[in-house]
Amino acid sequence: MAFFCNFAPAMKKSLGHISAFIAYTILGFNIIICRDLSMLALISPMGLFCFRAVGAAVLFWLTSLFLPKEKVDLKDFPKIFLASMFGLFLTQWSFLKASTMTTPFDTSILTPLTPIFTMFIAAIVLKEPITWKKAGGVALSFLGVIFLVFNTVRVDSGSVTETQPMGIVYMIGNCIFFALYLGAFRPLITKYSVVTFMKWMFLFSAVVAIPLDIKELVGLNMAVMPTKYLLELGFVILFSTFVAYFLIPVGQKVLRPTVISLYGYLQPIIATVMGIVTGMDHLTWQKVAAAVLVFTGVVLVNKSRAASH
Repeated sequence: MAFFCNFAPAMKKSLGHISAFIAYTILGFNIIICRDLSMLALISPMGLFCFRAVGAAVLFWLTSLFLPKEKVDLKDFPKIFLASMFGLFLTQWSFLKASTMTTPFDTSILTPLTPIFTMFIAAIVLKEPITWKKAGGVALSFLGVIFLVFNTVRVDSGSVTETQPMGIVYMIGNCIFFALYLGAFRPLITKYSVVTFMKWMFLFSAVVAIPLDIKELVGLNMAVMPTKYLLELGFVILFSTFVAYFLIPVGQKVLRPTVISLYGYLQPIIATVMGIVTGMDHLTWQKVAAAVLVFTGVVLVNKSRAASH
């Protein structure tokens, strides 16, 4: 995005925060929708990922036709492939797999581990300092999410299956994979425009995923699937994948990896808001307190001493 380079540093940072906020808000809705899609079991987790990868790849390549052509250095293709595996393939597949094996309670508990992993990976790979303010901000936000979960999630023993041990393994893997992507590939992300980077990311993911699920994809009969399922699938491809993954790199270009990962704390908050709007939940002082803790943590990390770039 050439126009992005023309903004003043302060404006770039503001756009980065806005992009991250919108992206993770969409991903908050994505948690509920993906779980609904996975539990209906009309398409396997790998099949759902194939639809996301192919759909987003097509959209990003079509978008690139209307933008100035950008050449990618040959030596960067292996790095982009690795970024695709950690940031898309392994992250999305493990989440979709875990969503069929964990309760919402346990998913919410495990998701906030991502900023913790990201902070340590960024410290090792990018030499980003772990200041007391940054560590305190991560801990405060983590505490806010845990407080929110313990005060809002209610699981009826008869209506939700128990979390399986492998579901926990998949969720922890999901957090580690995305943390590696955020912490290790920022220099590569900042080198290219969002569309150029993402069109290759999703293409590589699709090329890897399709052969692994070709038998299921060939046998699918989309005509017999419920309209609600198709609409949810369309939301996941267009918004949760194309729009969200367009916006996240915009934030990554100007915000530190730990700050970006902290926006992931929006996801359980969005789930709570959805419950309130639909009448399944109501606003309490515990939810307000949790939101204050989360966003105070984001501010602390953002104000901490930045590493040199």
